[in-house]
Formats: sequence, structure tokens, C-alpha cells
Amino acid sequence: MIFCIPVTSDGQTGGGWGRAQRVAFASVSDGQITDWQELEVGWGSSHDEGTEGSHHARIARTLIDHKVEAVVTGHMGPGMVRMLGTMKIHVVQGASGDARAAVGAAAAQLSQL
Repeated sequence: MIFCIPVTSDGQTGGGWGRAQRVAFASVSDGQITDWQELEVGWGSSHDEGTEGSHHARIARTLIDHKVEAVVTGHMGPGMVRMLGTMKIHVVQGASGDARAAVGAAAAQLSQL
């Protein structure tokens, strides 16, 4: 399963999803992270450029391009939660601390579904 999480430069979970500057894509298999790639997305800078729909479309395109199946974040607005639900992407909110550990915890949580 491929997870996406906002990250800071020191490997911590970034706070909000829609204004993330950098995200990590983590491949998880059998509860273990098998691949970790980070990407500067600049959503914080582009958040107020254009409409909310165009902002959501930028994020959706990134998730589609990277085949993301779950998003882990500190928090996310209700509009984004709806959009990701429509895309059949799991959302795990309330994450904090070490980003890799947060992905591991989210993977364990989702394996119980």
C-alpha cells in the first residue's frame, strides 16, 4: 500500500495537509516501510492561488500520479476529506511526531479494517 504524509525537513509529520510544502510517499508491505521518497509540492505557497477546486485538483493529480492509497496527516479540511473519500483514498488524521512512525501506526490501523 502506498501512503502519503506531509513531512518537515527534519523527518517530522507536517501539520496540515492542504498547505504542505513537502510530502513523503511510503510503500508499506507486511507492516514494514519498503520505500520512502520525498517530494517538494509547494501546496502551502500555491494554496491561495486560484480556486479551491484548482488547489484540490493539484493535490489529486499528485496522489493519482503516485498511486497513493492512504493519506496520513495531522489535520485536513472537510472538503479535502470528501474529495479523498470520492477517490477511495483512506485518510488517517491526528498524526504527529516522527513521520515514518506515523505511517507505520497508520498502516497498522488500516490493517484492522
